[in-house]
Amino acid sequence: MSNLSLLLVEDEPNLGQTLRDYLRSKKFTVELATNCAEARIKFQEMIPAVAILDIGLPDGDGISLAKEFRAKRKDCVLLFCTALNDPVLRVEGLELGAEDYITKPFELKELTLRLDRILKSRQMTLSNPDDYHFGKLTFWPKRFEIKDAGGNIQSLSQKECAILELLLERKNEVVARDEMIESIWGEDAFPTNRTIDNYIVKLRKWADSDTEKSLQIISVRGIGYKLEWKGH
Repeated sequence: MSNLSLLLVEDEPNLGQTLRDYLRSKKFTVELATNCAEARIKFQEMIPAVAILDIGLPDGDGISLAKEFRAKRKDCVLLFCTALNDPVLRVEGLELGAEDYITKPFELKELTLRLDRILKSRQMTLSNPDDYHFGKLTFWPKRFEIKDAGGNIQSLSQKECAILELLLERKNEVVARDEMIESIWGEDAFPTNRTIDNYIVKLRKWADSDTEKSLQIISVRGIGYKLEWKGH
């Protein structure tokens, strides 16, 4: 892994220090914050490439903190690491643009494998063209943003961006959910087909905002999705 800056927000001292030391051994530049107030200060000071956040914090919660971070920096990778295995919280975290949600306890190697996969996908995004235009729709992969037919700009999570890029690469072909999982999450993570469907929701609303149907994301029952684009 490259020497990227990482903000770790964890209020349990032993776990926080263990994670900090381990991630530093993997060549990350890591700062540890034990509460929301400290995290806000360090976020401003270090401008991290990655923020790993616990959800239960003494002066707030990681979901609200992540929303603050996302409003300030669309390109910061957000990852939740929590003992709260709550499906509602998981969905809320993913909807605001988090790249992953890891439930404690977990193996340290699992965390670094997921980080490695996320950062490789991010690097591929940064090497793509600056923008794509589909009729009234626009996609900016390097900015992790889309613009709908009404001119509204929305942020994309890393995973949403990666799914859209994969569908574009295979335009007018059916891409199976299993292939998306293998390509974007890898064999070391265990998302379900429902996870893919949840990520597709925002992308489909974006595509459907153009009544001229320049671009459509079509469900292929029991298999996956196909992106139909009238361009070249």
